[in-house]
Amino acid sequence: MTIDLIDLRPAEAGDCDALATVHSAAWLGAYRGLLDGVELERLIARRPAAWWRSALSKGVQILVLEVANQPAGYASYGSCRMSNLPYEGEIYELYLKPEYQGLGFGRALFQTVREALAAQKLEGLAVQVLSDNQSARAFYRTLGGKLAAKSSYYSAGKPFELAVYGWPAKGKP
Repeated sequence: MTIDLIDLRPAEAGDCDALATVHSAAWLGAYRGLLDGVELERLIARRPAAWWRSALSKGVQILVLEVANQPAGYASYGSCRMSNLPYEGEIYELYLKPEYQGLGFGRALFQTVREALAAQKLEGLAVQVLSDNQSARAFYRTLGGKLAAKSSYYSAGKPFELAVYGWPAKGKP
């Protein structure tokens, strides 16, 4: 007997409340202590279910991870927004609720998105991560990502450094 406990599928309009909940939990887990608490709450509040509905209606590609029929994570992805880098695809966001981290679900989500980008003929992959987020950096290095560039992000008027990890197109150095 086979029991499927994991589902990776494209997001639908009915997922928007769950996406907002996962986003909130994941961001609190990832950025508490790295970003100012008030600013973090403000950033989370900017992503209610309506924001996710709008993103989906604009064609943003979002993959939902469910574990035992419970929303556990998501990834958004598409064409690389960093034209100065040799990557055609980009994962814009990949987040899991904290209780699902470290169990292989992030790796499964990453691989599924990478396959979806390859199916769209987007060669190579880039991901931006807050440089101070050491656990995220370690995750992407474990998946074979190489530090490709650095950039910056401004939040509440303060600069934050971003590390850009890259994976070349298959068969390219």
